[in-house]
Amino acid sequence: MSDKQIHPATKQVLELGPPLLFFAAYIYMRDETYLFAGTEYSGFIVAAAVFVPILLASMAILWHLTGKLSRMQVFTIVMVVLFGGLTVWFNDERFFKMKTTLVYGLFAVILGIGLLQGRSYLEWVMAEFLPMEPEGWMKLTWRLTAFFAALAVANEVVWRTMSTDAWVKIETFGFPLLMFVFLGGQIVLLQRYLIEEKD
Repeated sequence: MSDKQIHPATKQVLELGPPLLFFAAYIYMRDETYLFAGTEYSGFIVAAAVFVPILLASMAILWHLTGKLSRMQVFTIVMVVLFGGLTVWFNDERFFKMKTTLVYGLFAVILGIGLLQGRSYLEWVMAEFLPMEPEGWMKLTWRLTAFFAALAVANEVVWRTMSTDAWVKIETFGFPLLMFVFLGGQIVLLQRYLIEEKD
């Protein structure tokens, strides 16, 4: 299937819709318990279970419309399915909360391994869409590695020391907002190292 372009708003809805629906489902079900096959599940675990097929459907639609998914999206899908499944199987919300730590942590480790080899794996993933000088890629990769590591640590602190309500709100809104602010802070670097296409 060839790559196709879709409206940015449609892409945003497909990417941001599942987390927002998870948040809405959690808010609706957080004070309830549900009985399935003789086992009681908290509203959080049911919301996590619902989130998995919603994410899969959303990514399937995105793949159908664009003809592709990024490596990061595929990795995130695998982690959500794995830890969502573990959460339901063991009836333990900690698995779903730890997922975020592992996703950010593995991103940091993978990028860090590339940096130790003098390479930017970020460039390998994004160079097609963002032509930039090698020095710029290395600097951006160092920054993003540190940022992902910080988010992994932050998630551990949040879920281990704060309420589930607080974690859900920070996971849904806090971390994405931090990502938006971080990426916005890289504008100067991008302007300096971006390779402009010649006419």
